[in-house]
Amino acid sequence: MERADTGQKLYSRLRQWDFPDKYVIEPTDGPCRSSLEISRVDGSMQLIDGVTECNSIRVPKIQTIFGVVGMLKLLAGSYLIVITDRECVGSYLGHPIYKVLSLKVLPCDHSLRTSPAEQKKMESEFSRLLNVAEKSSGLYFSYEVNLTLSAQRMHDLGQESKLLPLWRQAEPRFLWNNYMLEVLIDNKLDPFLLPVIQGSFHSFQAAIGKEIVDVTLIARRCTRRNGTRMWRRGADPDGYVANFVETEQIVQMNGFTSSFVQARGSIPFLWEQVVDLTYKPKFEIVRSEEAPRVVERHFLDLRKRYGSVLAVDLVNKHGGEGRLSEKFASSMQHVFSDDVKYLHFDFHKICGHVHFERLSILYEQIVDFLDKNGYLLLNENGEKMKEQLGIIRTNCIDCLDRTNVTQSMIGRKMLEIQLRRIGVFGAEETISSHPNFDESFKILWANHGDDISIQYSGTPALKGDFVRFGQRTVQGILKDGCNALVRYYLNNFVDGTKQDAIDLLQGHYIVSISREMTPPSQKGGVEALASFPLALSLVLIGFFFATMSLRQVRGICLLPKLDGHSDGSSGDLL
Repeated sequence: MERADTGQKLYSRLRQWDFPDKYVIEPTDGPCRSSLEISRVDGSMQLIDGVTECNSIRVPKIQTIFGVVGMLKLLAGSYLIVITDRECVGSYLGHPIYKVLSLKVLPCDHSLRTSPAEQKKMESEFSRLLNVAEKSSGLYFSYEVNLTLSAQRMHDLGQESKLLPLWRQAEPRFLWNNYMLEVLIDNKLDPFLLPVIQGSFHSFQAAIGKEIVDVTLIARRCTRRNGTRMWRRGADPDGYVANFVETEQIVQMNGFTSSFVQARGSIPFLWEQVVDLTYKPKFEIVRSEEAPRVVERHFLDLRKRYGSVLAVDLVNKHGGEGRLSEKFASSMQHVFSDDVKYLHFDFHKICGHVHFERLSILYEQIVDFLDKNGYLLLNENGEKMKEQLGIIRTNCIDCLDRTNVTQSMIGRKMLEIQLRRIGVFGAEETISSHPNFDESFKILWANHGDDISIQYSGTPALKGDFVRFGQRTVQGILKDGCNALVRYYLNNFVDGTKQDAIDLLQGHYIVSISREMTPPSQKGGVEALASFPLALSLVLIGFFFATMSLRQVRGICLLPKLDGHSDGSSGDLL
């Protein structure tokens, strides 16, 4: 694919100088360029021609950094966030891609020294959230290519757009540091403006006969309703949903580039699960009468961005999940058209706990949509031979475990179609007929699912053994039980603070002196100590039931035949 050259290159290596009254960010990857000076008093910025001369009294601390993520302003201080370590994880359309290994928050808060005591206390509470933010996972960036756009959208950019700085080309909803870049944008610091996405990036290279095939899987997490599992559910009134992730699978060979995009996202109306120490809090539909309007807004947005949409709903038909599914199906009646379809597939009833090969039943129901809407295909000259005209949008309750198993099946089928089209596979040839390629593909999707799950729930994906090995295993089922218990603990005792940090980073909560504020709640003292034995007791009880469930499932695994038709009420781990 053709290289998208931007008008001004980003600085890829910088030197950070820490002086008592300022920070200086000095580019070191080219000829002499202007450095960025940031005041440690109020966070004000300016470009300077050189670094201040050092003396024996004023010896600065110096370290190498790899990018400026942005700046956040709190009550009195400002906080610069920089990348202190990175790892090259592959390439996207020929451009190096890096994963953020560590972030550092640089406080510019000397003005706090003259602030009132109450303001200092509140600043301290908010700044603690930035310590949580430093641990943000799944962050990726490139100095050369726009990671927020799929290959098809990037190909369709006009020449003028391709010459813009990367941050101006970026899709705002997938730009993780969109809000944090605002101060740098206001100061016209284009060479320092590094777009960052949150999601996943994995790739592998394999030989099929004499051909070398590159396969890449990239996930882009939407920031509109970003958050943690129990604290962000459903949609907001504008139709933006929790855990919305765009997944793009790219195959490259002999100059050909082919891309296929899928999406996942929470059931798109207002609903919630209020954290109340129960293992599985009740599903509550909020403002039920608004559901059709919110669903319509959500699918109008998808239709505008992707073309035709097929919504595949994997939740149980009965119980609490069944009420959500029923409301989803009835709300979809208002948006049904030739371009927007809805399909319910009760994953647990049809596939049970072990028979995921029965997803072939689902594939038979969606194959016509896939054939009609296709995928992107570019030839050796970067010319479009085929384009993707629509997407499959998959959901379960969390849009993690059942969803990842299903999306990996769809990705496998589509990759086989693409390889046949390019001429690598024969008419009846499949990925499974090439063991090394098959193993790499399974690992690719398993790692992808784990990354997305860790960001939303705090643990790797459940059912990951099927994606990774092609079958359910006793070890995988036991691991699922442990991960489900860890999710329970995180949901009840950790994720509230993490949600506050996400809201602060994304600009969903803007701190200002004029607004009435309540600092984020912090448990301490007796209350904190009281929480631990309660949590431990509940986890041990849960572990007992998980063990009992494991024995039952182990018995199922030993049976040669099983109809697998569970009613879905035996304890969903999702």
